[in-house]
Amino acid sequence: MPSFADCFIKTPPSAGNAQTRCTSRTFSALLIVVALVSAVYAVPRAEAQQLYVVGSDRGGYLHDRLAELENLKRNGIQVEIRGRVCFSTCTMFLGLPGTCVDPDTIFGFHGPSRSGRRLADEDFEFFSRVMADYYPEPLKSWFMNKARNRINGVYKVKGSEIIRMGVPACRTA
Repeated sequence: MPSFADCFIKTPPSAGNAQTRCTSRTFSALLIVVALVSAVYAVPRAEAQQLYVVGSDRGGYLHDRLAELENLKRNGIQVEIRGRVCFSTCTMFLGLPGTCVDPDTIFGFHGPSRSGRRLADEDFEFFSRVMADYYPEPLKSWFMNKARNRINGVYKVKGSEIIRMGVPACRTA
């Protein structure tokens, strides 16, 4: 009977049964390799496209964050907030479906401003509501009653407290 290497390198010593067995083994080995390669490359790609991990993020412009949030929501991408800090507009990720948080992440909340200066009352109300609409209750009410009134600095809230408010904890890796 020819060895596995004989099937690829040498011609089998005799035709007949040995040849049939060699062909059968080669075909079986090829099927196994194709199945393994398919499994390795198909699964991770699908999972990787569905997850966005937020590291330490100190916020940014509201307009830019709104565009990012809409894109994540439209594509059904789950968000995991796992960084050391999540301040300002980063906190708006909390309103996306399926978002989870690390209990040790520190969240920083403040009201809308223009480069640290208070907005006109009408703009302040409008942008406060835009931000609050991305927070689940009771965080939304707390933001509207208290946190939005801080313009300089942030109210710091630990991830474990956000979890107690109903946002799920991320599974440990």
